[in-house]
Amino acid sequence: MGDLLLLVACGGAAGAFGALLGLGGGILIVPLLTLGFGLPFREAVGVSLVCVIVTSNAAASVYLQRGAANLRLGMTLEMFTAAAALAGGLIAFALPERVLAVLFAGLLAYVALVMARGRAPEDAQPVVAAPQAPAVEGYPDSLSGEGYRVRHLGRGVAGSLVAGIVSALFGIGGGIVKVPLMNLVMGVPMRVATATSNMMIGVTASAGAMIYLLRGGIDPYVAAPTALGVFAGASIASRLANRLDLKLLRVAFVVVLSLTALQMLLRGIT
Repeated sequence: MGDLLLLVACGGAAGAFGALLGLGGGILIVPLLTLGFGLPFREAVGVSLVCVIVTSNAAASVYLQRGAANLRLGMTLEMFTAAAALAGGLIAFALPERVLAVLFAGLLAYVALVMARGRAPEDAQPVVAAPQAPAVEGYPDSLSGEGYRVRHLGRGVAGSLVAGIVSALFGIGGGIVKVPLMNLVMGVPMRVATATSNMMIGVTASAGAMIYLLRGGIDPYVAAPTALGVFAGASIASRLANRLDLKLLRVAFVVVLSLTALQMLLRGIT
């Protein structure tokens, strides 16, 4: 009974953080289950994918009601992310767990470094469409929102493919790739990127979770209480997101990524 309550509490904390930063909570759930509860890495990833789906459903509806998420941009990128997540699920069962843990640590450290050193992109001047290719220039404009213009759509698609594979490999929903990708590369404001990521990660995680479910990689006795806590934490945090400073979100993002990377690296090498 004590372990169940602890799983609910840990899920609540992870869900709150995931909803605030668009990460889906998996960035904390996988280390918590592997380091705190001794669950094998691959099973922790399967549980985390279930929790990511719950986080997305709890938070995305709130963000969509407020008009904070860019629905058109999210659905465009998600077509590529979901397809890559299916491939990532197959790759996950072909790699040793120690390798996955070390790769997980390296990915988190890299994203933390990018977010720590990066700056929010400045507003770009409107680009005049070339007469010979109006459709190419016009489509990114149709994905833009109020006060910002979406840039580098091709890089966004490439990054979305990476996010899908990363999601299925590490159970993180792809949010740690999608948020900095949209914010630093595509010119989307941090708050919009976070809301859009929350909307996308549920679809991405569902694609990856299908592979884990078919391979027997999801423990329902661990997934149920953890997902319950995630739902509660994400529901509460998504309603408090507008009261937090963007700089605080970025600092929290970097700190937690760095700590998690260190923990997973130690697990992988020991």
